[in-house]
This record gives sequence, C-alpha cells and structure tokens, in this order.
Amino acid sequence: GESFYRQADETRWSVFVEQEGKTGYRWWLWAFLGEDTTAIRIEPTRSHDVPQGHYADKAKGILMVDRYSAYKAMAQVKSGVVILVFCWAHVRRDFIAVGKGWPELTDWAITWLRRIRDLYHLNRQRLSHESETSEFASCDTASREAIDAMHQQATEELAQPKLREPCRKALASLLDHWPGLTLFVDDPKIPMDNNASERIVRGPAMSRKNYYGSGSLWSVCLTAAMFSIVATLKQWGLNPRRWLSWYLKSCAAAGGRVPEDVAQFLPWNLTAERCAELTSPEASVPINDSS
Repeated sequence: GESFYRQADETRWSVFVEQEGKTGYRWWLWAFLGEDTTAIRIEPTRSHDVPQGHYADKAKGILMVDRYSAYKAMAQVKSGVVILVFCWAHVRRDFIAVGKGWPELTDWAITWLRRIRDLYHLNRQRLSHESETSEFASCDTASREAIDAMHQQATEELAQPKLREPCRKALASLLDHWPGLTLFVDDPKIPMDNNASERIVRGPAMSRKNYYGSGSLWSVCLTAAMFSIVATLKQWGLNPRRWLSWYLKSCAAAGGRVPEDVAQFLPWNLTAERCAELTSPEASVPINDSS
C-alpha cells in the first residue's frame, strides 16, 4: 500500500548498453523510501516520468526531496495530492558555497549557517519531548519564532539593492521553497532533511567506483532488485546476509524454485522468533528452514 510519508533521491548509474534514441551510457538510480519499504529503480532518464510513474495517480501524502525540478513536475504534485517537502541540508549547502566561492562573503554565509544550525537544534529539542507536554510547547514556540525571524531577515536582505548576487540567489531560493521547508513545524513526523534517502543511494554511489555500473539490461533488473531488498532489510534492522541465506536455502529445499509461500519472507510478516534469528549478533544462531 501507499505510505503517507516518503522520501526520494537519485544518483547517476552507468549502463553499458546501447539504446535507440539515447546517447551515452548514463542512466539514473532512483531511491524511493517509504515507511516500511525501499524501492530502487534504475532508469535511462532523470525526467519526472520516473517518480510520477512510480507512485499511483491518486497517491496522497508527503514527499521529501531535494529541489530537483523533476519532482515539481510530477502530475500528483501539480494536482495537489502529493505535497513536496524540501531539504534544509541542501539549503545549508547554498550558503556554504557562497562562503567558499566568495571569501569576502564568508561572514555573511556563516551568520546564515548559524541560523540554520540553531533551527536544527531547536527542532531536536522539540522532538525530545512528548507532544502534549509543556516542554514541547515551549520548544515549539521557540522553533516558530526562529522560523519567523529567519523569513523576515531574508525578506529584508533581499530588499537591499546592494545585496551581492550570490547572496541574493541563495536567499531567493530559500524563500521560493519556504512553504515546503517549513512544513516540519506543523508536523513533527516530517524531518528537516532527506538524509535518510541520501544514505540509501550512498551505497550504490560508493560501489559504482568498484564496478562502474551494469553491463546488460538483465543486470540492471537484478541490481535494482538486490539494492531494494538489502535497503528494505536494513530499514527493518535485519541482517541482509542472514535473510538471504535463509531465503536461498529455502529455494534449494524447494528444488531450486521460488518457495511456495513467499509472503513469509517479507519483513512485516516475520515472527518474533524469526526476527531474533535474523538480527542476532551471534554467528552461531541457526536459521531454521522450517516455518
């Protein structure tokens, strides 16, 4: 089923197959992170067709992304059934780029980086308390005041004719994405960044340095499937090697075929005993093939 809250991210992936109408071997690895499942797709395009096609036409909920235009072009976003939430970590990088690219603007950039740091701190304090407590209410008020002050500061600076162009560009992007950047204030379940989905694509991004990508279309399908399985198992706190050993032994016991009852292998269907076997740090814990 569709999750109410999701994240998405993408990174390049090489597929060394010639395809009609496509120049070069650059494909894209897309990661779609839900509440209980991670799906990886490897596609020849980085267009909005991929995320738009991945989610159902009437999928409703929140999608945490960076500011890449493909997500904004999704039909579900344009119709309002999917609401985009944007990432503060990416905003932070804008100000880092200003400070590194223009040394005379370093102090200005650091001031804004401190504002973002303080906002993260206030939100962490807020989330450390139960939502019905006075402590939460106090931290919530402080977070909202910080948000309002940041918006006012950005607006005032943008009104200054002598504001340097790098600063203007960073602040304009900040305010352009402001509604999606501040939804976390009203819904504490929404994080301030998409670091979770970025961690999902980090493994493939690191591994492509060793084997460069995929050499055939069947390899693309296998790679996407395996990345999806491993990421979902990690999402549930399960040991991928243990789970794969259990599943492959079950295939062998079924005569080299897919086991008749595949549903038993899904993380959300595991018994407490099976979960203990698949998460135990002890290498000697047996994996019972019978269910």
